[in-house]
Amino acid sequence: MRKECDFSKSRKNPYAKMLKKQITIRLEADVIDYFKGLAESSGISYRSSMSILHLESATRLLFCVARDES
Repeated sequence: MRKECDFSKSRKNPYAKMLKKQITIRLEADVIDYFKGLAESSGISYRSSMSILHLESATRLLFCVARDES
């Protein structure tokens, strides 16, 4: 393994803006338990399940707002 690496020709990750960001939110214990149970039965992590639900909800909301404005 090299002792030093040359990063002078490196470039920024073009997908960096699409990476996940860490946040802190407070949820009721039963909400977390629900998603953890869902994760066990589906094989998807509870955090991913929450993320999918939030993305779907936001998409529906934006669609409804756009439809009402037209």
